[in-house]
Amino acid sequence: MSESATAADALSAFGPGGTASAAHVRSIIRKGGWTAHTSGLANGHVQGNVVILPVDQANDFLRYCQRNPKPCPLLTVSEPGQAQLPALGADIDIRTDVPRYRVWRDGVLSAEPTDVRALWRDDLVTFVIGCSFSFEEALIESGLRIRHIDQHRNVPMYRTSVATEAAGPFKGPLVVTMRPFKAADAIRAIQITSRFPNVHGAPVHIGDPALIGIADLAHPDYGDAVDVMPDEIPVFWACGVTPQAALVQARPALCITHAPGAMLITDLLNHQLASF
Repeated sequence: MSESATAADALSAFGPGGTASAAHVRSIIRKGGWTAHTSGLANGHVQGNVVILPVDQANDFLRYCQRNPKPCPLLTVSEPGQAQLPALGADIDIRTDVPRYRVWRDGVLSAEPTDVRALWRDDLVTFVIGCSFSFEEALIESGLRIRHIDQHRNVPMYRTSVATEAAGPFKGPLVVTMRPFKAADAIRAIQITSRFPNVHGAPVHIGDPALIGIADLAHPDYGDAVDVMPDEIPVFWACGVTPQAALVQARPALCITHAPGAMLITDLLNHQLASF
């Protein structure tokens, strides 16, 4: 059996009911054994969106996150050149522990590697931003079904017509994730996710997608389309892919992010982020 096949088998333990540790799943990712989206993996653990920038642009990006806390709830910010993130996990190496990265040069996507050690520099600052995958566990525990997990797909993500607040060169549209629910379940989902402001919190929009500039739910800008039944309401949450849209506007000479849906899995536990 190949190493990647063995890794895929091992990762099957990380869904609901799985017992493997977050450190173990990171070790499989680090070896290149898992390069896909991380929704449903490492049950119970916080996942994070990643943005890595040169230090001369990090202050502006920090202000962008502070001005847009719904799509950009910060979990940690590294020191320049620091590849380790001890606040999120003792063994994390941000250069290897994301399943798939995106490398941007002058605002243009240039590569999607699974390892960025060759690109690492002493002036790079890492930002890790909360991810909606964290509140999905609370939704599931309350008996709500998550369509993209049920259909084994990446969560659908859409660029909207809602502008974020600019900071320096960083600006752009709000990106949202969508999960469909029946009306009563949508109300319950709002109540549950409002407890998790560090991972996007309550929805930013419910209902007609055209009101926030989304033309067709069947064609997401990132991720995969999911089925929406006639008796269901689309519910939209702010998404940590929002900074990638801002990075395209800012056009930094170099920026490294996670690929949409391919998150950093941390040692933090989702319930630790609940505000009540």
